[in-house]
Amino acid sequence: MELAHSLLLNEEALAQITEAKRPVFIFEWLRFLDKVLVAANKVSLSHVKEDKNYIEQMSLVEQLTGLISSSPGPPTRKLLAKNLAALYSIGDTFTVFQTLDKCNDIIKSKDDTAAYLPTKLAAVACVGAFYEKMGRMLGSAFPETVNNLLKSLKSAESQGRSEILMSLQKVLNGLGGAAASCHRDIYKNARSLLTDRSMAVRCAVAKCLLELQNEAVFMWTAELENVATLCFKALENSNYGVRVAVSKLLGTVMATALMPKQATVMRQNVKRATLEEVLELMATGFLRGGSGFLKSGGEMLKVGGSVNREVRVGVTQAYVVFVTTLGGQWLERNFATFLSHVLDLVSHPRATQTHVEAVYSRRCVSFILRATVGSLLGEKAQIAAAKDICQAIGKQMKAVEAVVNDANSENKAGAADVAASQHVMVCALQELGSLVQSLNATASPLIQEPSIGLLETVTSVLLHPSMAARLAAAWCLRCVAVALPFQLTPFLDRCAERLNNLKTSPEAVSGYSFAMAALLGGVHQCPLGIPHAKGKMVVSIAEDLLRTAAQNSRLSLQRTQAGWLLLGALMTLGPSVVRYHLPKMLLLWRNVFPRSLKELEAEKARGDSFTWQVTLEGRAGALCAMRSFVAHCPELLTEDVIRKLMTPIECAMTMIIPSVIKAHGAHLKASAAMVRLRLYDILALLPPKTYEGSFNALLRELVAEFTLTDNSANTTTSLLRSLCHYDDSVLLGSWLQETDHKSIEDQLQPNSASGSGALEHDPSSIYLRIPAGEAVPGPLPLGVSVIDASVALFGVVFPHVSYKHRLQMLDHFAECVKQAKGVRQQAVQLNIFTAVLSALKGLAENKSTLGPEEVRKSALTLVMGALDNPNPILRCAAGEALGRMAQVVGEATFIARMAQYSFDKLKSARDVVSRTGHSLALGCLHRYVGGIGSGQHLKTSVSILLALAQDGTSPEVQTWSLHSLALIVDSSGPMYRGYVEPTLSLVLTLLLTVPPSHTEVHQCLGRCLGAIITTVGPELQGQSTISTIRSSCLVGCAITQDHSDSLVQAAAISCLQQLHMFAPRHVNLSSLVPSLCVHLCSSHLLLRRAAVACLRQLAQREAAEVCEYAMSLAKNGVNITETGLEGVLFGMLDRETDRKLCSDIHDTLGHMLSSLAVENLSHWLMLCKDVLAASSGKCKDEESEKKDEMDDDTMFTTLGEEDKTKPSVAPRWATRVFAADCLCRVIMLCENANKAHFDLALARSARLKNPKNDFLVLHLSDLIRMAFMAATDHSNQLRMAGLQALEDIIKKFASVPEPEFPGHVILEQYQANVGAALRPAFSQDTPSDITAKACQVCSAWIGSGVVSDLNDLRRVHNLLVSSLDKVQAGKGSSSQLYRESATTMEKLAVLKAWAEVSIFSEAKPKRVLKSTEEDEDDFGTVDELPPDSLITLVQPELPSLSRLWLAALKDYALLTLPAEFATQLPPDGGAFYTPETIDTARLHYRNSWAPILHAVALWLNSTGFNVSESTEETAAAMPNSQKRATSIMLNQAPGTPPTTKSLPELNKDRMHLILGKSSEFSFLCSPRPEEPVEHVTSCLQALHTLLDSPCARIHIAEDQLLGVELLSVLHRLLLTWDPTSVQLLVTGVVQQIVRAAQDYLQEKRNSLNDIGEKENPLALGEGGESGGLVPGKSLVFAAMELLMFILVRHMPHLSSKVSDSPSHIAAKSHLSEESARLVAATVTILSDLPSLCSPAGCMTVLPTILFLITRVLKETAVKSADNQVPPPVSAALQGIKTIVTLPTVKTDETQNQWASLIRSTLFISICWPVLDEVSVLTAITLFLWSASTEIIGVQSLQNGCINRFRNALNSSDPWVQAKCYQLLLSVFQHTNRALSTPYIHSLAPIVVEKLKAVERNRPTNNLELLAVQEGIKVLETLVALGEEQNRVQLLALLVPTLISYLLNENAFASASTASKDLHEFALQNLMHIGPLYPHAFKTVMGAAPELKTRLETAVRASQASKAKAAARQPPPTVHSTPTIKLKTSFF
Repeated sequence: MELAHSLLLNEEALAQITEAKRPVFIFEWLRFLDKVLVAANKVSLSHVKEDKNYIEQMSLVEQLTGLISSSPGPPTRKLLAKNLAALYSIGDTFTVFQTLDKCNDIIKSKDDTAAYLPTKLAAVACVGAFYEKMGRMLGSAFPETVNNLLKSLKSAESQGRSEILMSLQKVLNGLGGAAASCHRDIYKNARSLLTDRSMAVRCAVAKCLLELQNEAVFMWTAELENVATLCFKALENSNYGVRVAVSKLLGTVMATALMPKQATVMRQNVKRATLEEVLELMATGFLRGGSGFLKSGGEMLKVGGSVNREVRVGVTQAYVVFVTTLGGQWLERNFATFLSHVLDLVSHPRATQTHVEAVYSRRCVSFILRATVGSLLGEKAQIAAAKDICQAIGKQMKAVEAVVNDANSENKAGAADVAASQHVMVCALQELGSLVQSLNATASPLIQEPSIGLLETVTSVLLHPSMAARLAAAWCLRCVAVALPFQLTPFLDRCAERLNNLKTSPEAVSGYSFAMAALLGGVHQCPLGIPHAKGKMVVSIAEDLLRTAAQNSRLSLQRTQAGWLLLGALMTLGPSVVRYHLPKMLLLWRNVFPRSLKELEAEKARGDSFTWQVTLEGRAGALCAMRSFVAHCPELLTEDVIRKLMTPIECAMTMIIPSVIKAHGAHLKASAAMVRLRLYDILALLPPKTYEGSFNALLRELVAEFTLTDNSANTTTSLLRSLCHYDDSVLLGSWLQETDHKSIEDQLQPNSASGSGALEHDPSSIYLRIPAGEAVPGPLPLGVSVIDASVALFGVVFPHVSYKHRLQMLDHFAECVKQAKGVRQQAVQLNIFTAVLSALKGLAENKSTLGPEEVRKSALTLVMGALDNPNPILRCAAGEALGRMAQVVGEATFIARMAQYSFDKLKSARDVVSRTGHSLALGCLHRYVGGIGSGQHLKTSVSILLALAQDGTSPEVQTWSLHSLALIVDSSGPMYRGYVEPTLSLVLTLLLTVPPSHTEVHQCLGRCLGAIITTVGPELQGQSTISTIRSSCLVGCAITQDHSDSLVQAAAISCLQQLHMFAPRHVNLSSLVPSLCVHLCSSHLLLRRAAVACLRQLAQREAAEVCEYAMSLAKNGVNITETGLEGVLFGMLDRETDRKLCSDIHDTLGHMLSSLAVENLSHWLMLCKDVLAASSGKCKDEESEKKDEMDDDTMFTTLGEEDKTKPSVAPRWATRVFAADCLCRVIMLCENANKAHFDLALARSARLKNPKNDFLVLHLSDLIRMAFMAATDHSNQLRMAGLQALEDIIKKFASVPEPEFPGHVILEQYQANVGAALRPAFSQDTPSDITAKACQVCSAWIGSGVVSDLNDLRRVHNLLVSSLDKVQAGKGSSSQLYRESATTMEKLAVLKAWAEVSIFSEAKPKRVLKSTEEDEDDFGTVDELPPDSLITLVQPELPSLSRLWLAALKDYALLTLPAEFATQLPPDGGAFYTPETIDTARLHYRNSWAPILHAVALWLNSTGFNVSESTEETAAAMPNSQKRATSIMLNQAPGTPPTTKSLPELNKDRMHLILGKSSEFSFLCSPRPEEPVEHVTSCLQALHTLLDSPCARIHIAEDQLLGVELLSVLHRLLLTWDPTSVQLLVTGVVQQIVRAAQDYLQEKRNSLNDIGEKENPLALGEGGESGGLVPGKSLVFAAMELLMFILVRHMPHLSSKVSDSPSHIAAKSHLSEESARLVAATVTILSDLPSLCSPAGCMTVLPTILFLITRVLKETAVKSADNQVPPPVSAALQGIKTIVTLPTVKTDETQNQWASLIRSTLFISICWPVLDEVSVLTAITLFLWSASTEIIGVQSLQNGCINRFRNALNSSDPWVQAKCYQLLLSVFQHTNRALSTPYIHSLAPIVVEKLKAVERNRPTNNLELLAVQEGIKVLETLVALGEEQNRVQLLALLVPTLISYLLNENAFASASTASKDLHEFALQNLMHIGPLYPHAFKTVMGAAPELKTRLETAVRASQASKAKAAARQPPPTVHSTPTIKLKTSFF
């Protein structure tokens, strides 16, 4: 392939490769050339003077023209033509006419053989390309060219015709207006081909004429009608592609006729068509359809109406094109006219000849409205359109009322009008509903403006005489209620009230019950729901209707239907509501059906047809309500309930209806069918085991149903689509394709009544969930629905039937197929196959088998028979069934037999039908059995299919065989690797030769290519051998990418996507991304989906490149503007409705945002801002005003151009919500990126260094503005998103200081905005969820400490105060709009917000004091709040708040009881929840309990538990239920009122409540991982706060088990939560518990001492006499367990288990600061534990504790650079001190044990390897100081200690020396002389030596100086300690040393500071010693005169300098203290 990459074609290389590979080689060369030519500019190729270039161009032209006659394939010729044209346009045009003549000669040639055809087509393609590229340069030659083409057009075959038409289109495009002379000729020749039998030709003509109409004025003036008629004809028997092309032509021509594009028209003064004429013309197509009466075979299945459906569907699309071309503004201005025209279409009698036709017409009209109003108009214009629709409905309704009220009803015409008006109503109401639903909350002005009267208008239609109109009105109300949930409850009430008032009107009963049912069905889409009482209301209305049904025969039918409909709708509210009405429901159901068989028989004998009709309707209704119950309340389906349901259901199964129909007439058929439908529906939902007994009767009924036994119509099921595999659609033409026109294209499908779904077919669908992807529920007509239901149920039951019955049924099926003939046979077969597929699918899902040999045989016969059926749908179903059978049987022999059968068939068969059927069979076998099961057949299958795929005579065979091949490649996976090369080469060959008009073949080739890429997979990255495969794949992708069909392009994109996944380097993004961007505007849904899916994958890895390549398109003026690809995607979100597509767009934008937003902040923020700014909606109005001022003429000329540049629609609310979410994501991304994003000073300085730097903090005002815009929008979702953004901004920026005003933060200036954004959320009519969110933001704002002035805070604070009043109002005070739990949510949110504020106000004072200390300047204190300021806001509310908080906690405590205590819950709910909404309420409590708990703890602590609720207050605060609840909780008899409790009792209860609550949740149920960490921390803080108060401490210490329980709970918490912050809090709580226990024990011991009992007070404590600790009861044990866990978590080597495990890494890691703090805290608590034990107990725990402490000391005592003592070390030392000085252990029994313990501990300390001398010495000193001599006076220990000191003294580190001196000092001073003497003896000499040495080696820095000073102190102490007689000797050591430190005057001047300080120090000390021991001092001085002289000179010098200094400054303070203090003093 690399050889092909040269400028000239490498002919030697070409000659050397095989014949088969040449086309690929040539194509690859052309691709390379194409890239080169695009890149080359004129310079490089066109200097004619340089012969070389000229010659090169000539040889290139020669090679290219030579290729024309080498019969190139379609892709090659396209590329060839492109290259030739490019070459001429870049290079020299000298020989262009010669080449053109050559082409013309080829075209003229008379050679008509097939072999010559490719050459001809290549010439045609070249001509087209020349004109397209060079246009007018070739102007002179064009008449001849056109004539040539037109001549050959007459004689050409279909491929030639389409190629010629495409070339003509290019000629027209290139020449523009210059080709005017040929326009008429082209038009005449082309128009006759619009009805060509080849669909590809029709498409080509349509495109050619579309090009022509740009210039040819006559097409949209004189010829307008003819063009329209032609288009209508072209639409007959068309396929989807033709409909799209022709409708585009028709729509565009009509639009041009109305508003010509060019200014030339103005000059020519052409008569413009009026809107009426144009619409009239289109309407004829819609109503009259085509002209031909010859229906093709496919028509026979359809109802033979006179309107051709294909034409109607095509014209429908043309309407949309027409409006889209004219643009949104045109539609805005002319909407009323357009609406009335479109609605007239559907009231025309021709459009509504049969019911199904009427439904079809309605769907078409709805489609027109949705596609235009829904996507072209912005939100404002949509509201205006909705008003127009309202008026239209009102007008119709007035007319209807006039007819209805007209007394003489002979007025036939009037009745017809009413019948026609129903269809108008349905269309108008559906569009109105869809509009309101898409507008969502932005539609509120529509409802609130009384002048529009939307609700009155819609409700009036509920009384329309036609059921369809009433249902549509009900649906419309449901849409309004879902969009504006606050209307839901008022609507329901209004309907209920009207229903009661108008009980006597059948229409009213029916209409209002429809409306109520629809509204109830909409509740599940409103998260806030409806009040619980509404359920009761509905039940009572329904009961009343059912009860009174029999009273009035005129109303009985309607009342029965209405009653059951309402009950069915009620079930959708779910178990929480239905639970209460279930017993009543079961009773009602039982009463509808006869109780026994006897009654059943008896009932048949009586009754007339009317009573039977009512009875059947009633039973159908009851079954329908049951189905709704089973579907929506599965939790309530206990075995008992199922048993009760089965009674009526079994009765329904045995109720034999046919006899009744015979007796009372056929009009009961529909009602009977309805009963069967409902029965099948409910049985399909119940487990089949429950009705096993009735299988026989049921199956008879089902089989009769779908084999059409009693049904004369040939009805077919609609389920085959869903049971066949989605991918098989390619075999069936447009059968399963998803397109933008799906809702109308469905009408053209071959199954009965396809696409004719309408509400009136099944009223119950008004309250059911809508299937995904449908806008309005559309159940199919009853006849089809029953068959569908029977097929579905057959699939459910079949796996549970005995083999005998299976065999009978399968044989019966074969018999049925044999019996039927013609069309009926097709219908029966379709139904049977769908049923069999359904059954096989059921078997596979149940993992059961098909049965023994005879059953298989029967099934196989049935299936194999259909593989040769001429109907492709049946062949497809048969293949699918075969595959599923193989899957279910799962035996290799069976599979082999089936495969062999197909192999044999395929080898012998020559007809298309059996070849296609059996090739699919092979594919399906592999698909369902997978590669392993069918491995041995792989080779044969592949070879056969590869052979079939080359059958060029039949594209159909190629399609089916390639499709099967793709299935095999997919399912075989790696096993296919061996066949990849041959398959790939076949795919390439076919891609290069199959005509492009066979799009299905190309689609399958694309599928194969994709499957091959997946099979080769990651190998594709490799080099060497794999590169040929890779380049073949790339060539394949390139060919499919260039294909004209969208589905083929979509396949190409998914292939490239796969390639990019496996070999990203080899996919060229620079060409792929721009092509994807172009596809984003495609009119094909699947292509747009594929493009976005691919972009999503690319953006995940390479977002930056993708955006860059997309921007390159902006320069070429394609669909990308300066906002780049992101802007386009945001724009698409407004237009697209497809869910998958939108979610992919969201993901793509998300990936781009995550990788690009931080680098490119302002761009993304601008994007979001532009989208959000649409909500303020200012921009639109001004423009439209300007427009209105212009006069009409100018308007027409400018409109076309202007419309293109502006984005069509302002962003819709859903897009704005997404933008607000993006904003939050940007903030989050910045948080993880760079500190400077949240620091103004840093950001500004970075900006100065590099102006390109961009930081979030610089855009703060934009962020606030966006959040504000969103938070104050109409749309509720947007308000939520805005408040969320606001909260994020407050949290992230609260602490960012304002550099210009120190002491202030930057958010302060936005107080007003925050207040204004929050205020609307607290208004009366705001939904609870928004208010709840706003409360959160309020507390965040108050708690952020941004605002320091109380008056400013008041604004926000008042909002909270007002909402607190709402909370105190109690239950049921306000009128309820939403579910009770919504109120719960709101109230709890308010309480939570207050709790957070109060916690913050408690925490605030500390922060203030700290800052005042630090700031020496004054301003720091001015603005800060006075410490109690926030408290002053909370204080006044605290009494009521505390009451509410406690009530909320009590509720939550009860709600979290395990299920088995459910009976203990108060029957009428808690303080803030009602019993009905418990489940939803739980969630709200769960979100808010933690802060409330913390706040309560703070409150109780601050009041010291002394607040007794006065009797009246308690009584008032607790309704009865609560008194009962409290008493249950506190295990009192319910009789005693809680008011009599004394204060301690009350406190105890509160205490229990809080402890219970915190331990229960936070940990017991080991908090759910999804619980936020904040909850855990609040909870721990609350516990900590509680234990601060003495009352709580006594309580917890008294009841030891409580403490143990708490500790074990905390331990469990630590197992699940890792963060160090949590662990720190836990240690805090543990410490509190231990302290509490210590205090309690101490008190007990003291009291014992006071009494002076005999027993030893010290023996109290855990462990008693024996010393045993009981796990589970012992507090000490529990605490040790927990602390050990923390220690091991941070220092794993402490545990032998951990350190021995293989996963443990030996390397010690340095503890982080947090961990160090934790370890320190743990050690401190450990050392406190022995004080809780008795002496015996101490002996049990001490070994462990001492071990841990010494190990911690050893691990953490590491010397640091700055000589800081790490927290764990100081804690450990402190701990050693605590333990060694324990008073409790000095008892006789434990003395020896104690001694050995201390000795061994000391021994361990001595033997350590030295890490940090100081810590070890400190530890030793502690032992020496604290323990008695007899313990430590052991010789070996003493030697060890002395050695340690000796080493330290000899240390080279002055710090160690200094510390060592300090510690020695304390040892020497020990009161116990016996202990200190040995140390003095062995260590004092060393000290003296060291100090003597200083004279030679004076200190150079402060540390060394310190060491000397400390050493001298030791000597001085020794002098002081010595007895009088030894003092002279001691001083003789000290004084000379000191004097040796003095400097003489000369040396003093030049000495270092340290040296001078030493001199000063020595002098001071000597002056000090002299007077102390005058006698000894004199003796020493006298002995050495040289000392005396040194001393005297020093004193004199010192006095002189002092005198000098005294003159200058006050005397300095004496520095006798060391400069560095010990951080911790242990003594």
